[in-house]
Parts: sequence; structure tokens; C-alpha cells
Amino acid sequence: MKKILAFISVLIVLLLAACGGSGEGSSDSTEIKVGASSTPHAVILEEAKPILEEKGITLKIEEYQDYVLPNEALADGDLDANYFQHIPYLNDQIEKAGYNFTHLGGIHIEPMGIYSKSIKSIDEVPEGTEVLMSRSVADHGRVLSLLEREGLIKLDEDVKKVEATPDDIVKNPKNLTFSYDYDPAFLPELYNSEEDTLVAINTNYAIQADLNPMEDALTIEGEESPYVNVVAVKKENKDNEALNTLVDVLHSEEIQNFILEEFEGAVVPVDGTK
Repeated sequence: MKKILAFISVLIVLLLAACGGSGEGSSDSTEIKVGASSTPHAVILEEAKPILEEKGITLKIEEYQDYVLPNEALADGDLDANYFQHIPYLNDQIEKAGYNFTHLGGIHIEPMGIYSKSIKSIDEVPEGTEVLMSRSVADHGRVLSLLEREGLIKLDEDVKKVEATPDDIVKNPKNLTFSYDYDPAFLPELYNSEEDTLVAINTNYAIQADLNPMEDALTIEGEESPYVNVVAVKKENKDNEALNTLVDVLHSEEIQNFILEEFEGAVVPVDGTK
């Protein structure tokens, strides 16, 4: 009888240990919090969620509507990473704010487009047309490069394209004027309200405003754009396993195909080599 009781006691201990082990396994699931623009970044992250879940990683997405708060939140430790910005903007913010950031790889390109409600062709831009741009200095070079590609202006050859500003224009045959004090999210509204202007709009905001960049833009960047959107982290977390797994998943064929199909060319995935 004592042997039977001892056996039952051992069996109960083993069962409790097994239950405890199962609990520990679930608590080992890693949670990461990533800040993202609503479109396309948060949409892409939502698609990655179940894949990450299979790998024991729970992804929490914090959506933002501007380009300032996600970096502040990352610096303050409220986020583990953010996914909303391209490399020139990230570098600009690191220099200006002193952020101790790096990035884990490029995920996609959102081609910058130039739009107009009343001007129907880039070849029909009238003399003295006003060009409306965001206040983000990191985007000025890409807008000016687009205008130069279309023959509307000529930039100083000694200036790097990504660093160009309106002051670097050496030829302006149509006497274009430039206004660049606008919040990027406000530009689609200007597109709808301002007649006879050119409006440079980031693809994420164009999509939110129900514009189709591939059809509605007068001109748009190609895949060669250096403005690759990245997953940014604090330098101390550059080797974080869960965050690097997130990037691996975003580079996966499944997610890259999703980006192509969901956004129909308005968002172009990259393979991580850029």
C-alpha cells in the first residue's frame, strides 16, 4: 500500500511539473512593440503577425499619423522598433536629434509622386507654377530630382541629389516657385483644394487619400529610389533576436508577394540588400 501511495505521489509531482513546464513555455513567448504609419506599414505588419506568432513572437503595432512621434517613442523606450521612415530621413533625424539609432534592413520603397488636380501632364506645367512639398528636408532632394528628371529644373552637379534643396537649382526655365512648410499628412488636402499647383505626396499619404500613385501621379519615382523604408531600432538592440526575426519575416517571399498584390505597384518590396 505504501508503495502504491508513493507511486501516486510521484505521479502527481510529475503531472504538476508538466503543467508548470507548459506555463513556462507560454511565458517564454516574446512580445515586441513596433510603431508604424497606418498605411502601408501597419498593414504589412498585420500580415506578418501570424507568421511571427508561429515563431513564438507576439507583435504589438502602435500606429502613428506623423513622422516625429515614432522616433521619440523609440528613443524613450516606449517602442522596441519603428517602421515608417526611409534611410535619408532616419539619418537626418539621427544627426539633428542625436538619436542612438540604427536600422536592421530595408523592407520596401514608397515611390514619391507629383500630383496636380488641374494640370493633366508634366509637359503642360505652366510658367510660374507653385510646387508644394513637405517640411521634411530629407524629402526635398527626391522631389527636386523628380522635377529634374522631367526637365523642369536643373540642379547643381556638385550637390548630392538626396541633399539638394531649392537653393541648389541652377536652371529653372518655367520659373517654378517652391513652398515647403507643410506637414506631409496635409499634402493630399492641398492637392484637392489648390488649383494650378504641383503637389509632392509620399505614397503612404496618397494611398490613405484614395489616390492611386501609379495612375494619378504626373510622375513617380522608379525602383531605383534610394529612399528605402527600414525597421529602425536603438543600436543596443541591433542583435535582438526577435527584432531580427521580424525583419526576416518582412523579407520573406510571402510578405513580399503580399506587398506587390496589396498595393499594386504603389509600394515596392526590396530583398534586404539595399
